[in-house]
Amino acid sequence: MASSFTKWELPLYLSLVHAGFPSPADDHLDRKLDLNEYLVRHPAATFFVRVQGRSMLPTLHHGDLLVVDRSLEPGNRDLVIVAAGGEVAVKRLVSMDGRRVLVSDRDGYPALGPGDDDVAHWGVVTHAIRTFRP
Repeated sequence: MASSFTKWELPLYLSLVHAGFPSPADDHLDRKLDLNEYLVRHPAATFFVRVQGRSMLPTLHHGDLLVVDRSLEPGNRDLVIVAAGGEVAVKRLVSMDGRRVLVSDRDGYPALGPGDDDVAHWGVVTHAIRTFRP
């Protein structure tokens, strides 16, 4: 099946950035990096969604772009996208007292249990992209 993604390769530098910028010299280039290849493992099962609100601070911030893979089975401590009570939300899946619960990373938000009505799993968050300068 052909991919509908545009291939856009950008330079990936070998050196790590500690408190500066890598040398732009070609001998420091590792290879070209295609962000689709890096961020999307299962194109037919992947979608993107933006975070709204502050319930997942400090992990996720309002406006972060999430890469979500519907083909993955969620595991303990994974971030997941769920539909609950008619709304789509991002929560952390945790095992508590032998059962799986969906929680926020920030205190003061109610947890959702597997027995709660209308909770449907939509996918596992694989990456979060934060914009520092609009």
